[in-house]
Amino acid sequence: MTEVAFHLNVGDRTAYLCRLLRKAYLKGSRVHVLGEASSLEALDRALWLMAPGEFVPHARSGSAAHVRRHSPIVLGALEPEWAQVDVLVNLADQALCGVGVVPRIIEVVGSEPGGREKGRERWRLYRQAGIEPTAHDLSASVA
Repeated sequence: MTEVAFHLNVGDRTAYLCRLLRKAYLKGSRVHVLGEASSLEALDRALWLMAPGEFVPHARSGSAAHVRRHSPIVLGALEPEWAQVDVLVNLADQALCGVGVVPRIIEVVGSEPGGREKGRERWRLYRQAGIEPTAHDLSASVA
């Protein structure tokens, strides 16, 4: 069964994602970040600009197949090649993508009202599918 975790009230989503992806990379996880092109561009740029010694190897889904295969983290607007994914980080509005195929899904929800409402809707869809998501409220921490 797929484990779903909601990271809620994320302040600076791009900075938070950089830290999250670095942690996943250091653990040896293969991650696909699913999202809109503008969010992925900002994340791609931020990953390239991380401090020396903190670089996170990654590729875009439009990169050559051999590059994607050797990249532990792939950023894409389309669903990934599921066999190569341990964790799906969902920045998109859609829910249930990867359920039953990928072991872990992380939903990143910002603190802005529109994002929170879309997050609530995704939460409801997971529950309707028989998955009880866990919540990690980051409002008390620096994000």
